[in-house]
Amino acid sequence: MDFSLSETQEQLQQSARDFLSRACPPAFVREVMRDAEGFPRGFYGQLAELGWTGLIVPEAHGGSALGMLDLAVLMEEIGRAVMPGPFLSSTLATLAIAQAGSAAQKKHWLPKLAGGDAVGALAFLEESDRLDADGITTRAKSARGAYRLNGTKLFVTDAHVADVIVAAFRTGGKGEDGVTLFLVPRDAPGLSIAALPTIDQTRRVCAVAFDDVEVPAGAVLGKAGDGWKRMRRLLDAAAVLLAADCLGGAEKAIEMAVEYSKVREQFGRPIGSFQAVKHMAAEMVSEIEPARGLVWYAAYAYDALPRDASRAAAMAKAQLSDVYARVANRAVQIHGGIGFTWEHDMHLWFKRAKWNQLAFGDGIFQRDRVAALSQW
Repeated sequence: MDFSLSETQEQLQQSARDFLSRACPPAFVREVMRDAEGFPRGFYGQLAELGWTGLIVPEAHGGSALGMLDLAVLMEEIGRAVMPGPFLSSTLATLAIAQAGSAAQKKHWLPKLAGGDAVGALAFLEESDRLDADGITTRAKSARGAYRLNGTKLFVTDAHVADVIVAAFRTGGKGEDGVTLFLVPRDAPGLSIAALPTIDQTRRVCAVAFDDVEVPAGAVLGKAGDGWKRMRRLLDAAAVLLAADCLGGAEKAIEMAVEYSKVREQFGRPIGSFQAVKHMAAEMVSEIEPARGLVWYAAYAYDALPRDASRAAAMAKAQLSDVYARVANRAVQIHGGIGFTWEHDMHLWFKRAKWNQLAFGDGIFQRDRVAALSQW
């Protein structure tokens, strides 16, 4: 039984690592963090030229038609580099359109998203902060062949630079059957976007207010009332991709910590020679390596094992987000006082770990989901 990546996936991994080491060093990440928009458009254009923005888009619409495991391999390298910008949010919106869009919606949006000419965002969280169907209380009312959308979505990643927003609204009663997804263009009258504070400036979050926003019936993504089925699939994808991002970030954090321990001296010897530091590094490795299997299996299951996909995604997100947080924390400790300063790059990975830990359901939520899906 072969548990390794394919030759193509290994080539993708290496080429992504080489590109990001050149084009996305910590100095570049810091520069983007200081920018008000936080969207390096020239850099994003380079990602499009590499085919990253169209990785999971069908070939008929300008993409590569690859799978979730390929995307997870790429996200691992993105996590290693704490790459800034709207890649994650736009990928989720692209996935929503690729999976549920009509022929007209796919023809209009997928080539633009795949080519880097448009950016997408996913809007579903509300004030209740619930990640189930009953958390969707914003209303969409049908009238004369159109829908009017009202309500506010919170913590919408990169909405301020999105050209299209995939938004979940309630069109029926309570529960899963009353949720519908809509494609809302950024310039729709009545749509307003405001930035929210966030711990990780490499990924910006926004409040998106819909004030009687009118969209045509053709803006429904999929069918009216089947939105939560689509959202569940998107939340699984988000869990897998964030788990992969965590894996790459944790790998980089321990590399930085070990490298520092070899050059930082105390009492006339490198701190890496001290047993306490060795044990700390060994614990970090012992957590990362088995977690890698969870990520790869969850990515594989997303495409190949639909019955186990949600459970595998929840397990991967729960474990990897906690592993990344612990590894980043220990890496800061190994760096000592310098690790807590703004001047040192370690804080970039520490903040990404905290963001990933909470986004799209924390470890407690994901473990509860595993229990429910396992019928325990």
